[in-house]
Amino acid sequence: MLDYDKEAERYDASRGGEPRAAAAAEAVLGLVPGGVRSLLDVACGTGIVPRRLAAGRDGLRVTGVDLASAMVRQAAVRLPGAVVRADGRRLPFRDGEFDAVSSVWLLHLVEPAADVRGIVAECARMLRPGGVYVTTVDKAAAHNVGSDIDAVLASRPRSAARDEAALVESYAVACGLVPAGQARFPGRGQGRSPRRTIADLRRGWFVTLPPGEPLAERFAERLARLPDQDRPRPDPWFTLRAFRKPAGPSGDA
Repeated sequence: MLDYDKEAERYDASRGGEPRAAAAAEAVLGLVPGGVRSLLDVACGTGIVPRRLAAGRDGLRVTGVDLASAMVRQAAVRLPGAVVRADGRRLPFRDGEFDAVSSVWLLHLVEPAADVRGIVAECARMLRPGGVYVTTVDKAAAHNVGSDIDAVLASRPRSAARDEAALVESYAVACGLVPAGQARFPGRGQGRSPRRTIADLRRGWFVTLPPGEPLAERFAERLARLPDQDRPRPDPWFTLRAFRKPAGPSGDA
């Protein structure tokens, strides 16, 4: 697993920067009702997405939380006075404090699986009746764009996807939420090149291929034989799911 305190300085530049953040924020806001006035972004990272969430909707107050101190420091520059260091499994807010909650590129990182369920439950707890939770699902699958890089990596050991859409839906429903839509958006600037994939491999991006292990190096050697080492392959497309907290005993918003 990557150390996100160490990743903070290079995070934006290595993951598509402002274009990717703009695409993510636009898609999240497309699933958030127009009357929403407060939104909590869980695992806000450097603040690049929540800043665009705040700018993209007049009157929307956005609060960010992240567990990595270095991420919080960067996010606080983009969202002054609105960023808190906190664990998504134990959010320091009262029940029903927010009109909407988002978690973008978070659930796939969480282990064990019980903690994914716990984070979804915390996000549900934050919502007022009628509020909406929006989260990315199936992140790892999004990166498989059918390229020659994917063909090389196809035989690598796999771990179970903790953010698989059906699982996340089951956790949300167990918390009393109901499905409320979905959207897709491009991971602009995240198309992998062979050279970049080798670098990611050697710094621990692929959790089942620990850096320095012989198997990881065998994959690196195969990637190094691909043509066009610096040409990015197609961008991934990420999926968002939205869930609503019913407003009353009838279940109607």
